[in-house]
Amino acid sequence: MPVREKILVALSGGVDSSVAALLLKQQGHELVGAYMKNWINEDNVIGHCPWQQDIEDARRVAEQIGIEFRVVNLMQEYRERIVQYLLDGYARGLTPNPDVMCNREIKFGVLRAWARDHGFTAVATGHYARRELRSDGTYALFEGADKNKDQSYFLALLDQSQLRDARFPVGHLPKPELRRLAREAGLVTADKKDSQGICFIGEVKMSDFLRAYVPDAPGPIIRAGDGREIGQHHGLHYYTLGQRKGIGVPSNTDGEAYVVVGKRADDRALLVAFDHPNAPGLFQREVRVHSLSWIGESMAATADLTGRVRYRDPRVSLTFVPEAGNTGHVVFSEPQRALASGQILALYEGQRLVGGGVYV
Repeated sequence: MPVREKILVALSGGVDSSVAALLLKQQGHELVGAYMKNWINEDNVIGHCPWQQDIEDARRVAEQIGIEFRVVNLMQEYRERIVQYLLDGYARGLTPNPDVMCNREIKFGVLRAWARDHGFTAVATGHYARRELRSDGTYALFEGADKNKDQSYFLALLDQSQLRDARFPVGHLPKPELRRLAREAGLVTADKKDSQGICFIGEVKMSDFLRAYVPDAPGPIIRAGDGREIGQHHGLHYYTLGQRKGIGVPSNTDGEAYVVVGKRADDRALLVAFDHPNAPGLFQREVRVHSLSWIGESMAATADLTGRVRYRDPRVSLTFVPEAGNTGHVVFSEPQRALASGQILALYEGQRLVGGGVYV
């Protein structure tokens, strides 16, 4: 039998965290469910922000399971650490990843600190990932058993102390089995649709979110290669490397579509090319990453690893070469498409997540 712990369960109002709480309750742990109140659409950003319904669903699940429920207000910290990071990144021409940062800074940062201050030994979430104790007393993090739902990528910037206090009760389950458990328990979230929105903001279009907070900064759309101007854009922050839709320039007479291949800050030029394998800047064999974070010991020597270049992409072979200043040089076995500055590279040894970094 596992040691009985006092655990704070982050209840988002979705089925995954609901079943996480259910399983921990069945295992005999002392639980309190907490909804993180991070964003209430206070600025009337266009989009669906269902925080009120999510709170009610989370509260109802806590009642059904028979645990105490609290709403933890982290709005100020979320605005400072996630929203500002998001806006600053886009304003500088980057493509930030708020979900990865939300896990590091909020769920296993601010909420973890709040939990420890209130006598909890751990924070549990509904992530599809597996945490295992190693023989040396440290913890390792592995992909979720359901490869279609694996969320280890979003945990790539956690450190050992955060993983020590984390619990992932559903990481061993396939999603259909998880929903079956929820239905058998009669949980109100059993058939609730999975959220596809920004971490704890809701299903808001990123372009609408940015339009509300980042001023337009028009510039030319330039065809890479010949330097010809073929249009105008409203701001580089609305575009990301590899984007095909919504660029604002039509396909050619052969039906070939343009794709974003770069951004030029000095004249705010958006660089585009036809979507071919040889489009300049679209594919990269080598990249540098910064702000490296390691779950265990840092990589001090060149290593052959695998990496997930973005969520839902399969892992690919690579060679990692450590550099000074918490940076690294990455050489992929095959060129990778549209590696946008500011996004996250997750690094693995087999199914074990070892860390991650941010594309330069």
